[in-house]
Amino acid sequence: MKTTKRGVKERAATPNFFRSLWSLTNRDLKKWYAAPAILIISLIQPVIWLGLFGKAFNFGNLFSASAFNIPGLNIPANLLNTLGNTVMTNIFGTTSYFSFLAVGMLAFIVLFTSMMSGMSIVWDRRLGFLDKLLTTPVPRGSIVIGKILNGVIRSLAQAVIVLVIAILLGMTLTHVSATGIALAFGALFLLGFGMSSLFVLLALKSKDWQTQMAIANLLNLPLLFMSNAFFPTSAMPSWLQAIANVNPVSFTIEIGRQALLGIQFSTPMLYNFIYLGVFAVALGIISIVLSWKLLKG
Repeated sequence: MKTTKRGVKERAATPNFFRSLWSLTNRDLKKWYAAPAILIISLIQPVIWLGLFGKAFNFGNLFSASAFNIPGLNIPANLLNTLGNTVMTNIFGTTSYFSFLAVGMLAFIVLFTSMMSGMSIVWDRRLGFLDKLLTTPVPRGSIVIGKILNGVIRSLAQAVIVLVIAILLGMTLTHVSATGIALAFGALFLLGFGMSSLFVLLALKSKDWQTQMAIANLLNLPLLFMSNAFFPTSAMPSWLQAIANVNPVSFTIEIGRQALLGIQFSTPMLYNFIYLGVFAVALGIISIVLSWKLLKG
């Protein structure tokens, strides 16, 4: 087959998908790690939640010997503590509510960091960078995937920091192992990929950052509070259980608690991964397909 000079020039003028993807992702990441103040600010909220909810509302104290000991009965403290630990284990699956909540905060930071993927597109459009980019032969899919990967990498990096802070504050990883950490962060990766795809999808035609932020908050807070981040699904009313049982955040947290805390659930971990995988891939494909139609130079 003969290749003409014109064909060679045309192929040379068409950017490689992976090269374009790396360039666009690296561009957004540079803006992030060049401003460490943004990283610090983003970590304040989950750390405060860990301190306030995890420490101030540590339900383990409610079932301790000092809380239940009735004057005059002289019930042995070790018996009361055993009963308290049994109650905690039956409700939360662990004797440490702080550890229970800490895994939920890992999903929290991924959820709220993912929404910045959509905001990045809005700002690129407002600053004119996106319009300039759309006049080039850069594959539209690389623009979308670049934004998604930027959100995923940022969220996972912050999740690592939150996990370290939680351990320093008293989180107990009773079943910690390299495999367990890999499983927990694999689930966080799928959640971050799916949620970043969703927010990028919502921002493809958006020009108003206030509207985008309002939509993100409208989705993020219900997704967080209608999950098992703060309380086990079994303690919820039936109507809320129905929502939590299809919430991808709940599936992610279940994997994390099983991998890091050894809490056993009726749903197999493999099923949770399949659910999160379908969620992430489906939203990623929809985002790419719509970008071909909505992102036009």
